[in-house]
Amino acid sequence: MRRSPFLRFFLMTLAGTAVVVGTYFFVANRTNLLTPAGGEPDHDEYAAKPADFPPPPMSGFQSTVPSAPLDAESLPVPHPVPAPPDLEHPAANSSAPQLPAPPQVNPPVTIALGLPFPDLRPADLQDSFEQARGGHKHEAIDILKPRGTPVHAVVEGNIVKLFNSKYGGLTIYHFDNAGAYCYYYAHLDRYDPSLKEGTLVRAGSVIGYVGSTGDANVNAPHLHFAIFRLGPRKHWWEGTAIDPYPSLLNA
Repeated sequence: MRRSPFLRFFLMTLAGTAVVVGTYFFVANRTNLLTPAGGEPDHDEYAAKPADFPPPPMSGFQSTVPSAPLDAESLPVPHPVPAPPDLEHPAANSSAPQLPAPPQVNPPVTIALGLPFPDLRPADLQDSFEQARGGHKHEAIDILKPRGTPVHAVVEGNIVKLFNSKYGGLTIYHFDNAGAYCYYYAHLDRYDPSLKEGTLVRAGSVIGYVGSTGDANVNAPHLHFAIFRLGPRKHWWEGTAIDPYPSLLNA
């Protein structure tokens, strides 16, 4: 007997459903057998641990002496790196206490020179070289004279610099012919009209006039006179101050 197409389709569908249901119950039964009674195991139970792997083979030299465990006391102590020296401030490189430098004592020096005023007498001179003036040594001599009194060159030589200073007022820097000493005249009221930088002057020539310019007392005009021993570079600002008093006494 021939089956109708509808019956054939129904039987095939029923057979497929039976296969699917049977497979489901088979798998479910297997799962119940493999799963413990406590449920699914935690993920960490399956996580790989270092002890599960053998140590990797070592290459090269291997010591047979077991290494001692290291503790904090056996580790080397790092030493601080010393700071580079301060080249600009050498005194700062020393940790030792800095002792004050001994005071510089200039031995008396007598130089052959003339007088800045022809009528100058020993009684007119007062040695003020070591006196304190405004926090520093005077390193010069002050000669009181009326304003406008002519000032004479004490030696032959060149006028190196004419300068209007905040403290010294109108000043003259005068080198001797040998370039050994610089003679400094300050607080002048004015220069002699013939005076210029580079001028060669004779001993006794008038170079300026007494005044009170700069920081001098306007009621006490005077000549501030100083002598500096020049160094190899002939810079008067680097010269060594010499007390003029002994030389003027012997002039």
